[in-house]
Amino acid sequence: MATDSVSRRTFGTGRDGDHPDRDDEWAALRQRFLKPPESRPASSARGQHHQALISSDVERTIDFYQGLLEFPLTELFQNRDYVGSTHFFFDIGNGNALAFFDFPGLALEDYTEVLGGHHHLAISVTRQNWERLRGKLDDAGVETFELGDTSLYFAGPDGERLELISDDLGNMYGMKVL
Repeated sequence: MATDSVSRRTFGTGRDGDHPDRDDEWAALRQRFLKPPESRPASSARGQHHQALISSDVERTIDFYQGLLEFPLTELFQNRDYVGSTHFFFDIGNGNALAFFDFPGLALEDYTEVLGGHHHLAISVTRQNWERLRGKLDDAGVETFELGDTSLYFAGPDGERLELISDDLGNMYGMKVL
């Protein structure tokens, strides 16, 4: 487990502001908006089709996601929105895909956390796979940050924040969220 100040900053703690007690606020929000499971309507969505991130190097991204994390590459073709751009997909289980674009010729800047932007992508894996993938990340020299005994945070090849979480889908930290 990485514990130096660099890894803490990587995942936000190096620039954290005040941490006020917000329990009352959260209780009020739950009271106002959260319906009991039996009263919730069905979602209008069928599920997440894909989440698309940006890659600066297609081969490096494939090596990382397919080679290191063991997410099979399932398709690769030209992006319909940008001629010459690659759109490629990885199977992250349960019928979900993680997609990437490259944008050759665009002067894109390094990852920055912004309001409304991507914070991190949490991918559920079995505990056995969590342990094995943690070892592979360590062996590859990828800096990781463990939180609790279920979450492993790290950055992808372009700085995208990722989490491997050993909680079952629909559960988090012992609570049912779906």
